[in-house]
Amino acid sequence: MVLRIYLSLFFVGLSAVAQQNVSGVVMSSSTSEPIPDVEIYDAFSKRSTRTDQTGRFFLSTPKDSLSLLFFSHNYKLLTKTVSAGEPKRFSISLAPITETLSELEIRYRKTKIFELARLKDVEGTAIYAGKKTEVVLVDQSMANLASNNARQIYSQVAGLNIYQNDDAGLQLNIGGRGLDPNRTSNFNTRQNGYDISADVLGYPESYYAPASEGLQEVQIIRGAASLQYGTQFGGLVNFIMKKPNPRKKAEIISRNTVGSNGLYTNFTSVGGTRGKFSYYTFFNVKKGDGFRPNSAFDSQNTYGHFGYQFSDKTKVSAELTYLHYLAQQAGGLDDEMFYANPFQSNRSRNWFRVYWTLYNVKFSHQFSDRTSFGFNAFGLNASRDALGFRDRRVSTNDPFELRDLIKGTYTNFGFESRFLTKYNLWSKKAVFLLGAKYYNAYNTADQGPGSIGSDANFNFQYDAFDSASNQTNTYPNKNIAVFGEHILYVTPKFSITPGFRFEFIDTKADGLGRDIRVHNGFKYKDSLFVNKENLSRNFILWGMGLSYKKSNSLGFYANISENYRSVTFADITITNPSFEIDPDISDEFGYTADIGLRGRYKKYISYDIGGFYLKYSNRIGFTLIEDENNNVKTNRTNVGDAHMYGVESLIDFNLANLWLKDHRFLWSCFLNSSFIGSEYLSSENGVLNGNKVEFVPDVNLKTGMKFGYKNLITSIQYTYLSSQFTDATNSKKTDPSGVLGILPAYDILDFSLSYRYKRFKLETGINNVLNNYYFTRRATGYPGPGIIPSAPRNMYATLEIKL
Repeated sequence: MVLRIYLSLFFVGLSAVAQQNVSGVVMSSSTSEPIPDVEIYDAFSKRSTRTDQTGRFFLSTPKDSLSLLFFSHNYKLLTKTVSAGEPKRFSISLAPITETLSELEIRYRKTKIFELARLKDVEGTAIYAGKKTEVVLVDQSMANLASNNARQIYSQVAGLNIYQNDDAGLQLNIGGRGLDPNRTSNFNTRQNGYDISADVLGYPESYYAPASEGLQEVQIIRGAASLQYGTQFGGLVNFIMKKPNPRKKAEIISRNTVGSNGLYTNFTSVGGTRGKFSYYTFFNVKKGDGFRPNSAFDSQNTYGHFGYQFSDKTKVSAELTYLHYLAQQAGGLDDEMFYANPFQSNRSRNWFRVYWTLYNVKFSHQFSDRTSFGFNAFGLNASRDALGFRDRRVSTNDPFELRDLIKGTYTNFGFESRFLTKYNLWSKKAVFLLGAKYYNAYNTADQGPGSIGSDANFNFQYDAFDSASNQTNTYPNKNIAVFGEHILYVTPKFSITPGFRFEFIDTKADGLGRDIRVHNGFKYKDSLFVNKENLSRNFILWGMGLSYKKSNSLGFYANISENYRSVTFADITITNPSFEIDPDISDEFGYTADIGLRGRYKKYISYDIGGFYLKYSNRIGFTLIEDENNNVKTNRTNVGDAHMYGVESLIDFNLANLWLKDHRFLWSCFLNSSFIGSEYLSSENGVLNGNKVEFVPDVNLKTGMKFGYKNLITSIQYTYLSSQFTDATNSKKTDPSGVLGILPAYDILDFSLSYRYKRFKLETGINNVLNNYYFTRRATGYPGPGIIPSAPRNMYATLEIKL
């Protein structure tokens, strides 16, 4: 009965909303040529659109009267009011800007249509109605973009928990709501809509993080994203790269940064449009010594986007991304070592290397103003190699003998297609989305003896160390998914969005190895093992979203969606001296629910305040066990069922509009806070019942202020996180590996400044102004194991030149 009701909601439109179709063309008043990519926003209905390559636009709105704002960076703003009964098809001429705009005038122009940066009910071939969505406007950020400073970049995303353990931003580590931040593995991570992680099923870790200087925005959708993008508990993180300049044949931007600890980065991009062909490319290099001994790094990242507009309805694009970096790893610390000297290192032979190649071809076609189709083909060829001396007791000095070497390769490809149509059923509005995804992965993981040297030699030394433990594994994985969503407008203000996702997952493991154990110089175990597994499962995830827009300045949303996480390679195979793996470990499942209010009060305050509930069943975590030698060790297993709940809020105050009333000034502040509770509800032996869940700080606070005049802008940001546990047993005492124990509370103060003069822009700042010593991570493997300290006070300066 429930299924029948649900399906009837999904396939039948319930609303009676009369729509006004507005269309036309936008041209330059000086050349009479069409202007592409003009943003058009209706202040009455809060709906928006863009012009295509021929300058044409189409907007569907339930309002009889319109207040349209036309925005393009190189043209003057134009507002057109259309009364009820007037023609809804017209031509618009925009006047070019002849004077040089100040930095604040550019920001002021953007903030007048700030709502355009938010994810609307429908964008392209995606539905976001009823979901908790957040958009990071990277080009308006005052963050240290050269080092991908996540603490600053994501400062206005509520509730994020961030690992901060390097000063180069080579990897992004974000979590939240009790999800492990390690390499953002609990989110589905995408770049321009396609997957970029190692393997969305078996190894969902992202060793590649796009250069922030090449980003236009970052879209974040919480747990309800499981319906359209994947099964992950965290939801979606989608990196939107900068687009080709539609008004220039060639635009060159060069950014050079120097900073503390020998940091140097260069980011150079070239992009433009020539007729129907458009392109955007960049090269990014990063070098530095790191803030600890033995932590130098060298990174090169190249990206290219090439598009061809066959017509105003059909476009094809191709993208290629390449990343290579080599980083020396200073190793982890135990608590005693950290509090004695947080920046010491007793590991000089540990190295980490990554090769990452992403490729993508995208086809989009608009059959009509209401119906569109997208096809996305993508692939990955990548590898990561970890080499070093790892001992469970991290205080042990390196004996300069053989090192442990782990090599992984990832060869993945897939495609995703989406069909979206807007239609009227019995004079009622409806939006329907149907999509399918095929994903194939063939990955390997080898572990064995490395060299006895100190260099970055990533070759196995089987001949020299034929008695060392080793294993080799292959993982052929296949995933087929079909998903759909449907917006039902019950009234012009209230909509229901049911959805589903069908998943077929087929995972295999084929491996063999040799397990050798030595205790006090005595070999007590030497055995061969075979690892063969084949697990197929299929299931359906359901979800529902509600949206009520009381007015242009107040909206309500609520959603609930099921989640699923399959056991990963790291959960079942890699040998780690810091913990044991339960051979019966199994998949996790649960659901996420959100409810909240968002809107604004006049021109002074904007807000998004909501609550969430996350049920996590069969959660994988760490407990303590005794091994065969009666030593207490950490065990990775399904520790039990848990739930997390809390309140997250983001409030922005525009003080300039309130008091200064002069767009030459910028004065704003924000308060980003989350208060979270968590508890283990049940476990196998009951010992964990009532314990708090790992990676859940009770208080997560970020607040800051910006002030500027014309081309000068300053910013200050304060971050505070309360303490959090790292294991299900809520261990307060650490172990010799430094893996278990509390992450103590910490607070950080950051300052930044920027000044623009014609084609030049100077950015500078100080991160961790108060020079606090802290850590956010106890690593179970590389770059540890153990405590990984965070960076002390450091400074940077960036010079940008735009041609």
